[in-house]
Amino acid sequence: MAAPVRRSLLGVARGCRRFEGFLASSLRFRSLAVAATSSTRESPWRLLGAVCLQRPPLVSKPLTPLQEDMAALLQQIEIEKSLYSDHELRALNEAQRLARKKADLYDEDDGQEILMVQDLEDMWEQTFLQFKPGDRVTVEADMKDDRASLHRKLDRNLVLLVKEKLGDQDVWMLPQAEWQPGETLRGTAERTLTILSENNMEAKFLGNAPCGHCKFKFPQSVRKDYNLGAKIFFFKALLLSGDFSQAREKDHHVWVSKEELGDYLKPKYLAQVRRFLLDL
Repeated sequence: MAAPVRRSLLGVARGCRRFEGFLASSLRFRSLAVAATSSTRESPWRLLGAVCLQRPPLVSKPLTPLQEDMAALLQQIEIEKSLYSDHELRALNEAQRLARKKADLYDEDDGQEILMVQDLEDMWEQTFLQFKPGDRVTVEADMKDDRASLHRKLDRNLVLLVKEKLGDQDVWMLPQAEWQPGETLRGTAERTLTILSENNMEAKFLGNAPCGHCKFKFPQSVRKDYNLGAKIFFFKALLLSGDFSQAREKDHHVWVSKEELGDYLKPKYLAQVRRFLLDL
């Protein structure tokens, strides 16, 4: 009884090994076929890395009437509920000393020069009168509407747009470059800014992951069977220092606010970009 059972189990084991060998050979053949197919056929979409370079505000925005009223109310509450500062205590002490001196109850000084509170306040007042705040509206950029200048709309976020050749058309878009094998998409965006500004700009990229993406098809004049369109991955960056060189043509780049994007970008491209520019 044991021998037939053993022969049956051995037969089942041989069958399982044959099936495993056939399955492994089939999987190897399928993986080779997929690899050969992927190596011979290229994707019709080109990968691009783009940088959304923002110049943050340089001055604070002016207060609205409601904000001014609220600030005045909070200042009044602060004055009424606050304690005396060291300067105010010193002023009160000196006032009492002067009062005692007038009443002949104050001892004469030993001849040393004493800097009074009123002298300090006069010095601070002269320093304040000499201070001149910067202009919110600049003459060379805001008045002349020079959108290629960084010195405009100092209390707003500005975004860099560049003019690129797309077929036979000049199209405004965010700075972008084609991805190269061996680099990350963020590396592509960093390379884009480096080449564009000729190493004159320093920016801080906000993370390694793209903040948004979009795709578009090329015009019929430049479209081919293996070159259908492009997929763009956007990375946010804040401008730290630098500007374009004087040799660069001004009509090839602009610094615009969120409301001015519609003057340059096409509606479909603008709709994609506005999704990740909500904080402007």
